[in-house]
Amino acid sequence: MEPLPGEWAFRDHLEAAGHVCILKDASDLESSSEIAKLIEAESLEAALALHLYRGGRLLQGHGIPFGIIFGGTDLNEDVNHGEKKKVMGKVLEEARFAVAFTESMKEMAQTQWPHARGKIYVQSQGIVTGPNSAFNWNTFLRQSGINQSADNLHIFLLVCGLRQVKDPLYLVDAFSEWHREEPNVYMVIVGPEVDPVFTREVGARVKRAAGVRLIREMPQGDLHAALKNCFAVVNSSVSEGMSAAILEAMDLEVPVLARNIPGNAAVVKHEVTGLLFSDPQEFVQLAKRLVSDPALEREIVANGREYVRARHSWQAERCTYQNLIRILEGSIQD
Repeated sequence: MEPLPGEWAFRDHLEAAGHVCILKDASDLESSSEIAKLIEAESLEAALALHLYRGGRLLQGHGIPFGIIFGGTDLNEDVNHGEKKKVMGKVLEEARFAVAFTESMKEMAQTQWPHARGKIYVQSQGIVTGPNSAFNWNTFLRQSGINQSADNLHIFLLVCGLRQVKDPLYLVDAFSEWHREEPNVYMVIVGPEVDPVFTREVGARVKRAAGVRLIREMPQGDLHAALKNCFAVVNSSVSEGMSAAILEAMDLEVPVLARNIPGNAAVVKHEVTGLLFSDPQEFVQLAKRLVSDPALEREIVANGREYVRARHSWQAERCTYQNLIRILEGSIQD
């Protein structure tokens, strides 16, 4: 699986400060002993884990200083499992710092683990987009099995890793019903295969669903170009820390329709920077409204762009992580 865009950003920030970074997917490392071998083989001096449970637990007890970046499901889902919560508390005790994307995530973490109160920082995701200028939208549509003129289409793009917490099937039935009424609306689900069993389930459902298409992950430049060309970006997740796809859409001046969950509501203000829906029927109502109301679309796009540029500076994110890594450097010298 390709690393997430945010993981590449963290690596870029640290390498810009002169550090040598090795990027590993926690799902490829099955045990703490594999981490120990990696630390020894690469002479690693410090580590940064994305996700308190999935990444953080692997770093315990190895004697190298590390920091944590909360992912979203660690605070929204894993915290409800007693054993996982206990493990995460131990990880936070050992971590030199932890980063939350929002103030509300920080509050959640401090409520669960008061002992970590002094080491949790807030840094929203920094966003930078770079659409591939050679990307061909008509070719993308044909490859998606959409053989209509792009001029008359409204393409809704749902970008997510194919796993249950992203709930890519949530809108499929309601969207298909809408497509049967209006054949020029399509939803294209784009994303890497994270859970192979669930990916097969998604593929089987989408094959039977009129107006819904599934394509595998794309290079980031092509994905940004697809985002820029689509009518709107959709997020239907059960849980989110902070959705990069939503923020990238705002940066690319594309309207966003997002499921009304805390992680999404932290960045999407209803009817201001995007539209929030609570069920599939409301999604269709809001999507129809967006299609028929160009003034609303223009307002949302303008507000979204201003929000991202004011609150999700890539340069500010770089500065924060470079400063936090100095905490780890101090621990190495001690």
